[in-house]
Amino acid sequence: MSNLNEIGEGLGSIQSLPPPDLQPAGASSHGRDRSRRLISGIATSLVSRGAAAVAPLILIPITLAYLGSEVYGLWMATAAIASMALWADFGLGNGLLTKLAPCHANGDWDAARRYVSTAYAVLIATAASLLGLLWALSGVVPWASIFNVTDPSLVPLAKQIALVCLSALLINIPLSLVQRVQYAHQQVAQSNLWQAAGSFVSVALAWAAVHAKASPTVVVSAAVAGPLLVNVANSAFVYLREGRLLAPRPGSVDRRFARALIQLGSQFFILSIVTSIALNADNLIIAHTLGLAAVTGYAVPAKLFTALGLIVTLVNLPLWPANGEALAHRDLEWVRRTTRRMTLVSGTAILLPSALLIIGGNALISVWVGGILHVPSLLLVSLAVWWLSLATASPRFMVQNAAGLVRPQLVGWAVFLIVSVPLKWVAAREFGIAGVPLVGALIYLLCLWPAAVVGFRHALSNTSSAMTEGSR
Repeated sequence: MSNLNEIGEGLGSIQSLPPPDLQPAGASSHGRDRSRRLISGIATSLVSRGAAAVAPLILIPITLAYLGSEVYGLWMATAAIASMALWADFGLGNGLLTKLAPCHANGDWDAARRYVSTAYAVLIATAASLLGLLWALSGVVPWASIFNVTDPSLVPLAKQIALVCLSALLINIPLSLVQRVQYAHQQVAQSNLWQAAGSFVSVALAWAAVHAKASPTVVVSAAVAGPLLVNVANSAFVYLREGRLLAPRPGSVDRRFARALIQLGSQFFILSIVTSIALNADNLIIAHTLGLAAVTGYAVPAKLFTALGLIVTLVNLPLWPANGEALAHRDLEWVRRTTRRMTLVSGTAILLPSALLIIGGNALISVWVGGILHVPSLLLVSLAVWWLSLATASPRFMVQNAAGLVRPQLVGWAVFLIVSVPLKWVAAREFGIAGVPLVGALIYLLCLWPAAVVGFRHALSNTSSAMTEGSR
């Protein structure tokens, strides 16, 4: 990726300016504009995530009857493994988002190009290596055994579908970086709309493959190709038009920037592992303390409340780049004010649907699973308290992410994991399944809320200190 030192060579001064949509938000940028972009980002996140949720529902009647239950189940099992490997960018995507936001705010296009180019170089090399390893080992991996394929005629399909799904995942690792670039440059709405398009392109391609009476492997390939093709189109749109100054070129790859990205990305990577374990341990704890039947009684209502976690993401993720820009401009008052407001918004966004689930959750679950399960009201209340705790702390963590300050939340989640597992174990035995999320919420308040507050203040203090140093 080029350093673009040639901008002044053969180009006029007007041509060398950043394109309007990606111009740095210098003195002309105001908190009101930032807030407007934040609102549009949240609104389009609803569209994007809604499309991501609806598209699989549309795909089911299109593909299930054509593929049959066993082939469709094989596809879903492979997709589940692929979804577990979403950490495969090793946190570099989050690191790039954090590093790019201040570059955009300060108009430091040289550093931004180097970060973008270096991130692509590292992830292309990583994805290519993993892809080569996958195909090299594909002949010796017992795919049929992994997916418990008992029909001999489906054994070849197990390998083919696994390679299709996992290859698509690896190829999409560097392709999806364009989304981070757009987020960092406050183009959250555009990125979300592109992602929504990817979901529906998958539906269209799968429909076309089915109507062409293609093989099951081709149908699955068509279904997983949508996000890849849309990310290619999105990348071309960004790097050939709006963000041409950021277009990745080998000449801009920089080892120093690679070290910075890997150092920050590795912290996000470790954080994602710790949080994933901490958030997914409940079923195992219940299984070992109360039995598998109790897991069903917990998992079904927990799935309903997990959908509320989507609301937490929708509301708070656009805060990350917005805070990055605000911190770069030393607009601490906007950060404080917006964090207070978004804490209220995020909490309300969880509280209202939680109240409805507490009141009508059993009726909904009865319709959903056929009246075979009754959920204790205390469990519904406990799940609501748990998600409300996460939602109200999230805006402060978004400030820390924007500042590249990962350690406070990493320490908080590590302590939470160490303390919560044994206490949840005891709570499950003493109070039943309702005690698990309730104890989790209490420990979260004791471990993660202090991390949220301390880290938030530390991020603002670091920015304030930089302002003082710069004024001397």
